Amino acid sequence: MTQVYAFEPPERFVAGTVGVPGERTFFLQARGGGQLVSVVLEKVQVSLLAEKLEELLEEAHRRFGVEVPEEASGPDDNEPLDLPLDEEFRVGTLGLAWDGENDTVVIEAIAVGEYEADEPTEAELAELDRLRVRLTPTATRSFIARAKRLVSAGRPPCPLCGQPLDPGGHLCPRHNGYRR
Repeated sequence: MTQVYAFEPPERFVAGTVGVPGERTFFLQARGGGQLVSVVLEKVQVSLLAEKLEELLEEAHRRFGVEVPEEASGPDDNEPLDLPLDEEFRVGTLGLAWDGENDTVVIEAIAVGEYEADEPTEAELAELDRLRVRLTPTATRSFIARAKRLVSAGRPPCPLCGQPLDPGGHLCPRHNGYRR
């Protein structure tokens, strides 16, 4: 049976990690109405989500004249993820939409699924668990700011190839496989 976790709006919606850089697990977490939902996703999904949310806010401002804060206002949410940290599902697909009627951003994180073809059909997607969150532009800015801090807090990039550096160095392709 399909489970839809809806937070419209959540008390808190954040991206967070568990583990040390290079071995972190990334989560989206929503809390509200006595419910706490945590879903796992990849670092690149967090980064793309923040980037696409910025584009969505810019488009909403340009097309509909929505007042969008330039930066996150209020105190930064640097608190750790809420406990217990139980993974509901692993995110396969992320969806974004602008609700012009309520001037809110709608984010849907949909579970990984098995599909007949490379791209899932609407019917196949409808059968998957999902986390749906509705945020104000201000709350969206706060989410974006935290997500960017989270992504940039990982391992530093190699100055030659751009790949993440492990504490013991890495096999840099620019050095023909010699360890730096």
